[in-house]
Amino acid sequence: MIVGEQKSISEIKALIAPCEIDATCGTPSPQPFLFPSELLRTCKQVHFEATPILYSRNTFHVGYRREDIQRALTWFTRIGAANARQIGAIALKDFKRYRAKQRPPLCDHYRQYKVCSMGPPSSGGLTLLQILGLLEGYDLPKTGVNQLQPIHLFTQASRLAFADRDFYAADADFVTVPIRQLLDDNYIAKRRRRISPKLDMGQATPGQLTGLAYGQDDALEMPSTSHMSIIDSRGNAISMTTSIEMAFGSTVFANGYLLNNQLTDFSLSPTKNGHPVANRVEAGKRPRSSMTPVMVFDHDNKLIAVLGSPGGSRIINYVAHSLIAMLDWNLDIQQAISLPKASNRNGPTTLEQDTGITLLREGLEKLGHKVQLRQLNSGLHGIQITPKGMLGGVDPRREGLALGE
Repeated sequence: MIVGEQKSISEIKALIAPCEIDATCGTPSPQPFLFPSELLRTCKQVHFEATPILYSRNTFHVGYRREDIQRALTWFTRIGAANARQIGAIALKDFKRYRAKQRPPLCDHYRQYKVCSMGPPSSGGLTLLQILGLLEGYDLPKTGVNQLQPIHLFTQASRLAFADRDFYAADADFVTVPIRQLLDDNYIAKRRRRISPKLDMGQATPGQLTGLAYGQDDALEMPSTSHMSIIDSRGNAISMTTSIEMAFGSTVFANGYLLNNQLTDFSLSPTKNGHPVANRVEAGKRPRSSMTPVMVFDHDNKLIAVLGSPGGSRIINYVAHSLIAMLDWNLDIQQAISLPKASNRNGPTTLEQDTGITLLREGLEKLGHKVQLRQLNSGLHGIQITPKGMLGGVDPRREGLALGE
């Protein structure tokens, strides 16, 4: 999540106040099994105890009723008692030890713009900025929208960035994440030389960095994520991506909401080929994600766009493709979001099924690509600031809405 200027506590409470009277807290057509009364109780506590919950270092303040969460997880363990893995084992001390962390955004320049996103443990910002850095060496503004050559170059830049991501991106509190080296201009230029305008490179290998030898990650990375972009009349802005990892998270329900299943964002294997995997499971470690909330600033450091998307590890491609459409091809944010998408995560090139971009299939295959056609589950939401005012963009592929006053 990237946040601009923050409102006061009283203003935040005013925003949360509708939860005091709305048992669903905005959820349409609640069903009985969702226990709306429990959600109402939680919403009331968030409203009346906003200060300790939103601002305390101890994120799991009593307002979150951590005992209820622990009880739900213990119940879940007993239900699955036949399973020797003891799913859901957790103690109250785990909540007491947990601390929310405020981390600086990751920013870099792309042409005349400054693009900021989320740093580790998310891989989104780092991988996005690598893709943009690699593409900055090409005159994309002079290429046609979604034409063969720029899409080919996009997939090649994405291959290289994802190759580095799968080896080096993880929780920087536990492993060395070489952000400066991976975004260094000389390193990016060296990696760019691997791109051929006439041939798909095939599976890319990670760049070799002095003193680091990690194994390749093999996390599952499920796509059940949400994103919101907000700018208010005072200029406060937020780009927020949130995830429970699977459609119903861990399927454990407590206090009126589902608990997440982020464990699958860790690598399934702790080592590969004799080397430790940077994103391996460790106690207290945060898993790597692909969340890519973005803010874009102009050459005067004025905010011009807020953007993000759900969609698993393809989030990075969805956001990068949309930014190129806006910043290089001069599409407005709705046009950029609606534009048919291409994706490559250092494997086959995927083109969005039943859209015009599938016409590139033959041309890409002649360049050596292995092409797949499939539905792409982006859910891009963004806001663009123009001289005439703000323009909202909503992905037609999913539910969503743009509202303004």
